[in-house]
Amino acid sequence: MVQKQPETPSEIIKAARDKSDLTVEELTDRVGITERYLYRIENEGKKPSFDVLHKLVRELNISADSIFYP
Repeated sequence: MVQKQPETPSEIIKAARDKSDLTVEELTDRVGITERYLYRIENEGKKPSFDVLHKLVRELNISADSIFYP
């Protein structure tokens, strides 16, 4: 079975968090946001502020190109 590549920013962030073996609590502590806010980003497609997105990209070691040019 071929696994679908994450395409939306929310899918990319969630996949990167899963791959990094970080829990929601660990990531939110590192980035300085609430668990509810991360849940909304990952599962409801909420668009984070640029500041939060920047912190997520750096903490999860995501290529910014994958977010802006999926």
